Amino acid sequence: MPQTQRQNVTVSLSTQTLKKAKILAAKRSTSISRLLAEQIDALVGEDDAYEIAQRGALALLKKGFDMGGGPMVGREELHDRENLR
Repeated sequence: MPQTQRQNVTVSLSTQTLKKAKILAAKRSTSISRLLAEQIDALVGEDDAYEIAQRGALALLKKGFDMGGGPMVGREELHDRENLR
């Protein structure tokens, strides 16, 4: 996989969260920076996938579905009581 250019960002965490993040990163043999980067990459990927799925679903709705059936019956035909007797 080709390396992508990376840029540093600053994140402020509570002392307790930072302490727990350090422990979690150590358990996973990685850094806090890598943990955060992976989580943000996952969130961005999910959002991209959602937008693609949404566009596809909207395109299907716009196209419509053939649900079978015949031509639409007009109001007059539906309410024609003479033919019901």
